Amino acid sequence: MKFLRNMAVATLSGLVAIAALSGAPAQAAGDLLVAPTRVILDGKRGTQVILNNVGAEETTYRISLEIKRMGEDGRLEDIDPAGTNEAEKAALALVRYAPRRVTLPPNQPQSIRIGLNPADTLPDGEYRVHMLFRAIPKTQAVTDEAGASDLKIQLIPLYGITIPIIVRKGNLSATAALANARLGRDEDGPVLELDATRKGTRSVYGEFRVMKPGQAKPIIVQKGIAIYPEIGKRRVDLPLSDEEAAAIRGSEVIIAYHDTPENGGGMIAELRTVVR
Repeated sequence: MKFLRNMAVATLSGLVAIAALSGAPAQAAGDLLVAPTRVILDGKRGTQVILNNVGAEETTYRISLEIKRMGEDGRLEDIDPAGTNEAEKAALALVRYAPRRVTLPPNQPQSIRIGLNPADTLPDGEYRVHMLFRAIPKTQAVTDEAGASDLKIQLIPLYGITIPIIVRKGNLSATAALANARLGRDEDGPVLELDATRKGTRSVYGEFRVMKPGQAKPIIVQKGIAIYPEIGKRRVDLPLSDEEAAAIRGSEVIIAYHDTPENGGGMIAELRTVVR
């Protein structure tokens, strides 16, 4: 999401620097900026997430944890607490954080400290919760301007950002493979569809690059694509412009899935195929 207000860009240099040092970009929704957008903990030390209110008014935000599961279409589904499994219950009990509610004046950063409760009795594995940051709407003053018979309904958008908090315990590993690349279309236009499979004890995460053999510059780069441990296979949709779709239709391409640059950018999986 890249719709920061122009008036606030100059004041965000400190937060952007923090995001760069943390190895993850900042994410914005409404008037809230969050960095980093993904946290991985190994139990040795905690970390922090930085919030910044880039709006023009003071706003209060509530921070909470929730469970989401990835489906084979790559979407994350909210899971009711009553429907969580044992690993998800353990993840909710494992992560601690403070504060849980903050009030931020405009352009005022605030750190949320994240730590872990003891995990000695938990089996090795990857545990994940999603941290939700949501603005609390201001209470509107009641006026006498409207008559008793008038009914007014005001819709107030509730902006929220969720980021994954991932805890890894033990010596975990994972591999991935790509297959069945094909051109498709969704409501926004053409997409390059492919199947990505994962094996192992942890998630994989990175960026997709699509290029033609012999060309160094990718035709498409799509960042922030994960395959979480609850699934072994997911569909990946890479948005295309009409020009990009025309450029790869019937052509041989190399589709590469790379780790993030801050983690070395190594190859996770690669597919060389002709796109139909």
